[in-house]
Amino acid sequence: MFRTVADHVWAFDLEWVPDLTSGRRAYNLPPDMPDDAVYAAMWANAGATAEEPRPYLKTMLCRVVSLAVVIRKVGDGRPTLNLFSLPGPAAMPERDLISRFLTGIGQANPRPQLVGFNSSEADLPILIQRGIANGITAAGFCKRPEKPWDGYDYFTRYNEGHIDLKDITGARGKSTPRLHEFAVACGIPGKIDTSGDNVIDLWLAGNVRAIVEYNEFDALTTYLLWLRAAHFAGHFNDHEYAAEVELVRELLARRIADGHTHLSRYAAQWARLERYG
Repeated sequence: MFRTVADHVWAFDLEWVPDLTSGRRAYNLPPDMPDDAVYAAMWANAGATAEEPRPYLKTMLCRVVSLAVVIRKVGDGRPTLNLFSLPGPAAMPERDLISRFLTGIGQANPRPQLVGFNSSEADLPILIQRGIANGITAAGFCKRPEKPWDGYDYFTRYNEGHIDLKDITGARGKSTPRLHEFAVACGIPGKIDTSGDNVIDLWLAGNVRAIVEYNEFDALTTYLLWLRAAHFAGHFNDHEYAAEVELVRELLARRIADGHTHLSRYAAQWARLERYG
């Protein structure tokens, strides 16, 4: 279990799809090969079967299309919450999306404690791999302290700059829960209307907005699960934990009032799940 709760926490989640350019390069496919044929070739090389026609692709061969993060900052002893996501109404170049996120981490003072779910195996590696592939400079993010106690190091598992909730809860083998399963067991919304397997369909349909909305749901779920883990570890007592959860409800209400009406579905699912308890 993690030892500390920082005054600056980013609970983040990413969405990605197969990258056509990387697929053409990796498998020596003709530049004019139709996109659907390139996707098929990429999945075939990853071991596609009739039962699993779209197997998991190596993150290096994928393109980040969305990111979302719940930001908790403590100032004057009081925490504040914000929800940030990219892109806006339309798609944006992957290079710009990753660069903005990593630059934000590197320039933040203090640097944030990152929180994810399966982020050691997926989200953090794809940021680094695709950042390198896109020729991004992220010196602030990449800065490593001389000694572990001198600051956060995002490139080692033995530093609390990055907390992977899947790792710290001891999930291994067949008992490993998905984010959805872990969340709903806690009374927290999991997947609503879509899942990671459907992101490519939304992307092909040009529905970037739906991808970002789904991404925001996962970031909120990751944050709420982190609160549960922090409470379990004794970083929040019962009263403090209830106050932290109330901040999430206030964040949802504020964003919904500002026109982000898709979050009403998240709030409604949360209320429905709590009725079981």
